[in-house]
Amino acid sequence: MACSAFHAVPKYSSINPARARIRVVIDELKDIYVPVRAGEYTQAECNGRNIYVIDGKEYSECSFCGASCPSRNYFKEPDSGLPLKCDMCEDEPPLSEPMCVQACVFGALTYVEREEEVEEEEEVRGEMEVGLEVLVNKHGLKKVKDAFARISKG
Repeated sequence: MACSAFHAVPKYSSINPARARIRVVIDELKDIYVPVRAGEYTQAECNGRNIYVIDGKEYSECSFCGASCPSRNYFKEPDSGLPLKCDMCEDEPPLSEPMCVQACVFGALTYVEREEEVEEEEEVRGEMEVGLEVLVNKHGLKKVKDAFARISKG
């Protein structure tokens, strides 16, 4: 409710859970609550139709998917059908934490910023480098150097 109210135009003018950028998969009997934030829009349905069993209850993979896709109405603006995406309530001035976290009186949601580990990017090799490597692997470095020397002379 806090999410839909925050994103209403004008702010806090209405509450419509269908406009929220977060959903909660709930199994009240087992006391299980799993938040799912709205992610990227996808034009096609995914092929994943896995079934997850949590404490004996079956859930489809779609239950935990944050994408807005043609196969369901989650994370779509109810009036226009446009996809919604969680913006972590970016605002001017920035919020200390998203509205859903601020409104969660039970402390089930938390917001923690973390630094992502950046892996070194692999050097992108051109066709020539790949081709030379294949030649070296096949014929040996000495033969490739000798051939290159002959070609470069003339």
